[in-house]
Amino acid sequence: MAKIHPLASVSPGAKLGENVEVGPYAFIDDNVEIGDGCKIFPHATIFSYVKMGKDCTVWPGAVVGAIPQDLKFEGEVTYVEIGDRVNIRECATINRGTKASGKGVTRIGNDTLIMSYVHVAHDCKIGNHCILVSYTGLAGETDVDDWAILGGGSKAHQFSRIGAHAMVGGVSKINKDIPPYALCGREPICYVGVNLVGLRRRGFSSEQIRNIKDIYDTIYYQGMNVSDGLAKVESGFPQSEERDTIIEFIRSSKRGIVRAITPGEKVSID
Repeated sequence: MAKIHPLASVSPGAKLGENVEVGPYAFIDDNVEIGDGCKIFPHATIFSYVKMGKDCTVWPGAVVGAIPQDLKFEGEVTYVEIGDRVNIRECATINRGTKASGKGVTRIGNDTLIMSYVHVAHDCKIGNHCILVSYTGLAGETDVDDWAILGGGSKAHQFSRIGAHAMVGGVSKINKDIPPYALCGREPICYVGVNLVGLRRRGFSSEQIRNIKDIYDTIYYQGMNVSDGLAKVESGFPQSEERDTIIEFIRSSKRGIVRAITPGEKVSID
């Protein structure tokens, strides 16, 4: 049974799971589903058409499910879908999808941390185990793949994609796609190497990490264009999950991937 503070406002049309806690002055609208064990802290707001999984937390001032900040939105029914164990910190905002995108839903995967003052715009798709550090802003239809980390104050252009296990330095302007396993930053943003620390923490072997580095060295530093670099990687490296993930990501990129740091340039990521 849910534990609802008497000063909270919860619509009779909302569905709350077992052991949900709702603090004072929190607001939960109609057509909301909240899974077992979630905690909605004081002054948090959850608008209509939000579905939240189990054991999530929504902290004070956070707003989930507000209508899109998009002039193409015409009042249609669209959604926010949030997985399990998602932590939405103070004053973060997550907007619903739009019909115009052809998606109509903004999705957040499992075990993801949305820190304070983060904005997730309409139709974004955030994967599992991601971290969006405070003041990060994602424009509409941005995709963030599993295990990616965006440093504080990062800003992603509409339709951008951040690959799996990538790490983006703080206050970065993401106007090109960030390839998987990469460490990116500086101004303008560029590839500066492989996300060594993140990959080691997640159990990647030294051989896997060396293979990823050699693939990116081939793509970025052998004087070829990206298409030729990919062809050489495909023919010159044995099949592996890492190789195939990189090739698929780059070939499907619509915005193109970030450039590489110039050899010999000093690397510094905040």
